[in-house]
Amino acid sequence: MKITIIKNFCKGGEGCGFCIEYCPKKVYELSSELNKRGLQLPRVARLEDCSECGLCDLYCPDFAIILDKTA
Repeated sequence: MKITIIKNFCKGGEGCGFCIEYCPKKVYELSSELNKRGLQLPRVARLEDCSECGLCDLYCPDFAIILDKTA
């Protein structure tokens, strides 16, 4: 599984945070990285815990998460 976060689409953990909030395995966490709009981005912290449920992709209102289950 490969998870890509499109940084410039993301509203960040403080502006949205759905990926962090709704992941049942707590794969995501807030990072110190900022996107071009100055928003603090989430990051994949525990990929090995990912169950490939797809909730992060489903709940992301900005289509900022891409799941590649072939990787």
